[in-house]
Amino acid sequence: MNHSKFNQVQPSDALGKWIDNLFSKSLSDVIGLDYSVSTPSVNITETDTAYMMHLAAPGLNKKDFNIRVENDNLVISAEKKEEKEESKPGRFTRREFNYGAFRRSFHLDEKINRDGITATYEDGVLKITLPKKEVTIEKQSSHVIDIN
Repeated sequence: MNHSKFNQVQPSDALGKWIDNLFSKSLSDVIGLDYSVSTPSVNITETDTAYMMHLAAPGLNKKDFNIRVENDNLVISAEKKEEKEESKPGRFTRREFNYGAFRRSFHLDEKINRDGITATYEDGVLKITLPKKEVTIEKQSSHVIDIN
């Protein structure tokens, strides 16, 4: 029977520094991605008068969003551009930029009053209110039906 010797893999110096950074910085800083502008999660609740949509989008500003009704769809999109420049004494200079965007669309039921849709953005949550159309009940009129 042959026995294989197991050699533990030693991380390289670069990998060790990357792991050290992983625990001292946010994950998005370490790997160069901004998870705040990935496809956001959405919760939708219904009341008697409206649908309430809560979209988790931390790290954005109101001006980053574009919300519109397009062909019976509610289209929510956002775009974020960020540039960082870091200089240290000597010859080292680093400049980084991040770009992230998302787009979500939701079909609007005919019960939704498209002109009454409102939105607010607070504490990283985009809240969209989709009011329902008022249901009008036709008054029953009385009339005589002739028998032929």
